[in-house]
Amino acid sequence: MAEREKLLSIKDLHVHFKNGKRVVKAVNGVSFDVYKGETFGLVGESGSGKTTVIRTIIGINEKTGGEIIYKGKTQLGVHMKDKEKRALCKEIQMIYQDPAASLNERANVDYIVSEGLYNYKLFKTEDERRQKVLDALQSVGLLAEHVTRYPHEFSGGQRQRIGIARSLVIEPELILADEPISALDVSIRAQVLNLMKKIQRERDLTYLFIAHDLSIIKYISDRVGVMHQGFLVELANADEIYAKPVHPYTQSLLSAIPQPSPKLERNRDREHYIVDPVGYDQGDFIEVSPGHFVLGTPEQVAEWKKTAL
Repeated sequence: MAEREKLLSIKDLHVHFKNGKRVVKAVNGVSFDVYKGETFGLVGESGSGKTTVIRTIIGINEKTGGEIIYKGKTQLGVHMKDKEKRALCKEIQMIYQDPAASLNERANVDYIVSEGLYNYKLFKTEDERRQKVLDALQSVGLLAEHVTRYPHEFSGGQRQRIGIARSLVIEPELILADEPISALDVSIRAQVLNLMKKIQRERDLTYLFIAHDLSIIKYISDRVGVMHQGFLVELANADEIYAKPVHPYTQSLLSAIPQPSPKLERNRDREHYIVDPVGYDQGDFIEVSPGHFVLGTPEQVAEWKKTAL
């Protein structure tokens, strides 16, 4: 079996912020790889450090330590020169959490989707530019007549589709999706997820997908990393992490997923995670089975495996 291509590698990433004399350790020693063509899901509660990781990848936050490597050679971060950032922005695009806040209300859809085309001069004629915009809109289920409208004229789901079209039109390789459906109504979340999966298959895209809902992450991800308090506490294939979660925090997240059946919902057991007095910084990332890693001391991991689901 041929070795899979690593598109993005995060190695021992630390991101700390100073607040007066206090230091907030938002991300601590996080390491993972994202392979070409896959969806890597990063999950955890609010404040766990997920968004900080993504913001550091695209150079908004400055890393305190570690490496962010793209395609095995390019070091990402705020230190990059403007020319390097510009080149990378074409290959790495982002879908934001709030579709309303991420779109310019004063610009129509034609201009919003065309921004990347203008910035990178990706068209030779006005007809070619317009066709690329129409193709991008069509790929996300919007119509040609929508190009003259403004964001406030659309529903939340449609606005998110515009944001996806804006990311796709310049043909990136990697898309960072920061909770792209959390601001949407439950009824249309599945539509957007199905759309993203369809586009990924058609264009061989790679996603780094952030969410705090494990049921969503399970649906869209190939592999899953679980974050808590700035640490990556468990990483495995999506199916395995749902079938055999080892870390108590992962087990507690899984137990919190609502069940569709009222009877099952009433009777489900919820796991309440109590942070072990042995801090995360005392543990190692231990491989408990091929490709399945858990953060903890050998003694902790051995004990957790006994009670794993």
